[in-house]
Amino acid sequence: MDGTQDSHPMRRQITAANWAIKGELFLNCNCTVFCPCVVSLGQHAPTEGYCQAWMAIAIDEGHFEGEDLSGLNIGLLADIPGRMAEGNWKVALYVDERASDAAYDGIGKIFSGKAGGTTGLFTMLVSEIIGMEREKVEIMREGTKRGLYVGRKISGEIEMITGADPEQPVTMTNTQYWMGADVIAARGLRSKVRDYGRVWDLSGKSGEICAIDWKGVAK
Repeated sequence: MDGTQDSHPMRRQITAANWAIKGELFLNCNCTVFCPCVVSLGQHAPTEGYCQAWMAIAIDEGHFEGEDLSGLNIGLLADIPGRMAEGNWKVALYVDERASDAAYDGIGKIFSGKAGGTTGLFTMLVSEIIGMEREKVEIMREGTKRGLYVGRKISGEIEMITGADPEQPVTMTNTQYWMGADVIAARGLRSKVRDYGRVWDLSGKSGEICAIDWKGVAK
């Protein structure tokens, strides 16, 4: 993907494709308490007035126009200057180095919004794709902990927040959030980002974990 060519959302017109991703998304952002975007659907300002976040997507099952995406890991860096719904996101995408050329291309189209479907809104929200590259993207999912590791660029871990029932995490259910209806609250453990001029420490900050079932259908 050419970052210059894709620097303006009007240049990322949707060409609907057949694709699907099932798995899990988790993230760590700089909100000091649980991110207000989940309930407000991005209409409320982040607690610090802006959003700095990394996201991890573990694709358990998936395909793009017949190309298998199952088992691939994706990392994202997102820098958002204000309310999530107001757009102007700057995003970097780290694609699992194990992805075939066709899978790499398909993932780029899905996460830029070009492929339409669930992520089609990215064509409106993302103003600049600051980079897309193949990386060794490692994801950890062990019990209540989750982790994303992208070389020396991202090393982030979060942990679910325990509820009144110590066996169950605090969960927001039946939301209209774009990621998925049920969102588990988490908090950052050791969590640092250093890439594209961004140097962030998100340790102790807000985290989210969500099962995803995204798709797009060619017209």
